[in-house]
This record gives sequence, structure tokens and C-alpha cells, in this order.
Amino acid sequence: MILACHNLKKSFGDRIIVDTGSFHIEEREKAALVGVNGAGKSTIFKMIIGEEPSDGGEIILAKGRSIGYLAQHQNLIPNGTIYEELRSAKADIIEMEQQLRSIEHELQSLSGEELNARLETYNRLQSQFESQNGYACESEIIGVLKGLGFTEEEFSKKTDTLSGGQKTRVALGKLLLTDPDILLLDEPTNHLDLNSISWLETYLMNYNGAVFIVSHDRFFLNRVVTKVIEIENGALSMYMGNYRAYSEKKQQIRDAKLKEYFNQQREIKHQQAVIEKLRSFNREKSIRRAESREKLLEKITIVDKPQEAVREMHFSLEPYCVSGNDVLTVEHLSKQFDTQLLFQDVSFEIKRGEHVAVIGDNGTGKTTLLKILNQVIKADNGSFTLGAKVQIGYYDQEHHVLHDDKTIFEEISDDYPHLTNTEIRNTLAAFQFTGDEVFQVIHSLSGGEKGRVSLAKLMLSEANFLILDEPTNHLDIASKEILEEALNNYTGTILYVSHDRYFINSTASRILELVNQTFVNYIGNYDYYLEKKDELTQTYASSQIQRQVSTSQNGSETVPADGAFLSDSKLSWQEQKEQQAKERKRKSELKKTEDEIALLENRNGEIDFQMTLEEVYSNSVKCQELSTERTKNELRLEELYEKWGELAE
Repeated sequence: MILACHNLKKSFGDRIIVDTGSFHIEEREKAALVGVNGAGKSTIFKMIIGEEPSDGGEIILAKGRSIGYLAQHQNLIPNGTIYEELRSAKADIIEMEQQLRSIEHELQSLSGEELNARLETYNRLQSQFESQNGYACESEIIGVLKGLGFTEEEFSKKTDTLSGGQKTRVALGKLLLTDPDILLLDEPTNHLDLNSISWLETYLMNYNGAVFIVSHDRFFLNRVVTKVIEIENGALSMYMGNYRAYSEKKQQIRDAKLKEYFNQQREIKHQQAVIEKLRSFNREKSIRRAESREKLLEKITIVDKPQEAVREMHFSLEPYCVSGNDVLTVEHLSKQFDTQLLFQDVSFEIKRGEHVAVIGDNGTGKTTLLKILNQVIKADNGSFTLGAKVQIGYYDQEHHVLHDDKTIFEEISDDYPHLTNTEIRNTLAAFQFTGDEVFQVIHSLSGGEKGRVSLAKLMLSEANFLILDEPTNHLDIASKEILEEALNNYTGTILYVSHDRYFINSTASRILELVNQTFVNYIGNYDYYLEKKDELTQTYASSQIQRQVSTSQNGSETVPADGAFLSDSKLSWQEQKEQQAKERKRKSELKKTEDEIALLENRNGEIDFQMTLEEVYSNSVKCQELSTERTKNELRLEELYEKWGELAE
């Protein structure tokens, strides 16, 4: 065991962060700390590293072990470069190497005992240098930098000029290179693109030390962790397995507790009915029996009803009107900033009802594309056309659609003057803004709070074409799941940029990857993209080779428009549309089947409960009716289970 926390207690005034529960982390174990926003995850990390005092309990770090912490906000050495910042993590090895070079220089002028003594020191240092992998130090630094998405041209950039996201990546790289016995990482995937996240996953899975992570990236947690520690309503609980296993186990426990609660309530009502009946006989013997049952009833330990899962938001997205079938047509679009070419001569279409995710490395132009479509900036070349009756709803990750000097209430009331005060308050309450909170000024809000205001405006827009830039940023897992549900039930069209692979997997029917200044098209979700990525990349590579051959043979380059190779990759556009239609139909049928299963299972539960009531089980006609209905439901459920299995396949 490398870290143990026993009976932790912490509160801020009346707000309890944690008041019960313990957990431990073993050598080389990879664990996650999960909970809703504000549950106290970052506070627990700060208590572990001693930045925040605890109110009680013990925090024990194994003797002689080191701990490294990545916070959400970074303070880097001023005036240093990115490379120098990471190199400082290996200061002891670099100093050791300098000592070795110095001794090598000295040895040339030494002899006798003095030479032997210096050689002994040299051999000891060299052995230590080798054991700490000193010869691979430089390549390790460069490998981490490139893994986190920095190009060699950026190594010399001053850290003072970096964005918040870039500074976080530098701090993460520096921390990884210090190689502590246990890593504490608070939202390590923030500001990383998909390739960098994938690299970090592999790095952490193979890391020799223990790792303790706070993250809302469910795909990341599923791949990396083998234990989940949950903080909920001040209590800490441990679950073995990854995030998916934790989620399933938590639901099983809740279902079991709910069943236990309902069974006990049913038994209590039954005993109360018997007691009442015995007393109604008004005979001494029956009254004594009633009193005996009452005493037994008083001794029962009441099972509390499990709390409903915390839902930070509740909302739905409904378009005001149906658009035409052709929602967006992009033709020969190009954009560059100074000498940086983002994309050129790209063309694609989006049809009504499609859920299209745009993915790609940081800096490739994904957000720029969305800004062009929303006319925030202009393209250099090309054009785009919106279809008939298309109304855009835009979610901007930088929240430029919000006004810093307005209150939350004014932000809604000014844009939707037809809403009454009560309607505005009800809308904001759905996004967890209640009471005087609605009068907070926009510029004083956190990123997550601004995100919720933007989502509220998006819901009220009743748009039929949603364009979303990183909509899950700053949302906790529960809120992400609510957003996923709203988008999956949305009947309009969606185009969004995201680095959240779990979110993409749950909501996308098509993926556009921005790579090498063009778009590669994948008809499916993120799992499909992973399956087909190498195949389409090879197709693209071969088309590039053919292009070069054509150029060398003819002396001039005759190249189809960028992205044209996609039409040869697997499916024609018509076939793609047909496949998408089939997939939408399958998902719709699957949801209808699941809804009917839930309805019938709930009804059978009601029938089981009714059959325990005296007025029912003493009525043979009513019993027969309920029994017949239940048998009919069971037969239908058998059909639905089989249908669900086929659709899920």
C-alpha cells in the first residue's frame, strides 16, 4: 500500500465535503476519484498533498515515497522555454552528467592514488547515472513533449506566452518526467487532443508508480483505471474495476436497496392491515395478538429509500420547425492564418437528422470551421449554403454568445423578451440556477456555469441545426449523460467539435476527421472510426503517392479536389445515406423496444405489489385478471428481449 486515507473529515462552514469513509491505493495501482462538480474531489487531493488541512482522520503516505500533483491551474518558471521547463524535471541527472564530464576532463592530469580515488567517484556516479536511465534522458524529454502534442518548432517557445491549456500540458509533461511514486492528476486530459490523450493513456497504463486521477473523461477512465473511489453526499466508497464496472455495480447496489425498501414497505403495510383487522374484532385474544405484532413491528430497522441519482440539469432540445433535407453544403472551402494553412478546397454535405462529429489534432482548424459557418470569421476561398428553413443554434466553447456585463437573468430575458419572469426562472432552475443565483453577472461565473447558461439559451432557441464547439467542457459525468440523452432525442441536425470520445461514441452517426488540411469521412461512431482509421489512412496515403507519381511523370500536378479520394474509399454517397438511414431506423427501433420493456417490467412490478394487498388477494376475480395480464406481459417481454438482442447486435 502506498497511500491510505482513514475516516477523512472536511467541511467549509455548514457545507460538508466528506464526513465518512476510507480508501487506499496500492503500489502501481491506477485509481480514479469521481463525483459531481462541487463534491470535493480537488479538495481531497489538496488534503493529500498538505495544501488543505483536514478536519479529522488520517492521511498516510508510505515511508520514503514521493508524490507528484497536477493541479488545474499552473505556475511555471518565468522567462523559460517549454523545453527548459521540462528539462528542469531532470535537473539531478543533468547535474550528474556535468559532474561526469568534469571528472573525465580532470582524469587527464591525475595519477597514482589521486587518480584511483577520482576513478572510484567516476564509476559510482556512472553507475548511478545508468540506473536512472541518464543516457535516455534527452530522448525521454523529447518523447514526452511530442506525445503531449508539442512540435519541435514549439520547444523554444517562452512559457510566459502560452495559453492556459498549453501551460497545463507543460506542467503535465514536467510532472511525468519527475517520475514520482504516486501521481495525483486533476483533469489531465483537459486541453489535450485525441492523439495526446491516447498517448497519455498508454503512458499511464505502463507507468511504474501508482496513479490517482480526477477526470470526467469516461473513455479515458475505462482504459486506464482499475479502481474507482466515489465521493457522494460526503461519503467515500470504493469499487473495483474501471468506470463502466463502477457504474454498473453502483446501479446494481441501488436497485437491490430499492427492492429491499419496497419489500419492507410492503411487509409493514401488510402487518399494519393485519393489526387493524385484529383490533376490529374487539376481543381480548385478538387485541393481544395485535399488540404482539405491533411490538414486532416497532423492532424493525427501517430501510431508507435510496436517493435518486443526482442530476445537475434536466432539459430537452426541440426544433421549432423541420428543415429541408439538405441542411448544409460546403464547397471548396479554404482558410489559413498568416503562413499556417488550416484546410483547403474542402467540400462536404450534411443532411437532415445527421449527428456529425468533427475531430482532429489541436490547431488543425476545427473551431475555425464552426466560426466560419456561424459567420464569426470569413473563409479565404469557397462557400457554404444553408438549406431551406435551416435555423442555427450555436454553442461556443469560449462563450462569446454571452455578454460579460449582463446578469444570468438578463442574458435570457433580453434574448427572449416574450418569456415571463416565472418562465425564465423555471428555465434557469432546470440548469441549476435558483434564487438570487440568477442575478450573478456573467463575467463572475466559472467555465461550467457559463456552459450551463449557454445550454439554456440553446434550448430556448428551438433551432433545427445545432453547431456545438466542445459542449462537454467543464461538465461533470452526470451532466454529460443528460446532454447525451437530450442530443440523442433531438430530431434536428447536429454538427459538433469534441475531444470526448465517450460522448462522440454515444451521439455521433458520422465523423469528419480533419487531417492534412482535408476531411476524412467515417459513417459511424467513434468505435467505427477506430476500426476503419488505418484502412482509410492507407487509402489516403496511396492517393498521395499516385498524385506524386502523376506529377513526376507529367511535369504538372493534376490532382482531384482534396477529399475526393473519400468517394473511392468504401461507399458512394448514396450508399452512405442509405446506411445512415438504416442506422437511424435501428436506433429508433432499439429505443422503442427499450421503452416498451421498461413499461411492461414496471407494470409487472405494480401487479406483484397489488397481489400482496388484502383487498386484491381476497378477491378471486381481481386476482385472475391481474394474473392473466401478467402472463400476457411476460410473453410479450420474451419477444421484446429477443428483438432487443437482434437490434443491439
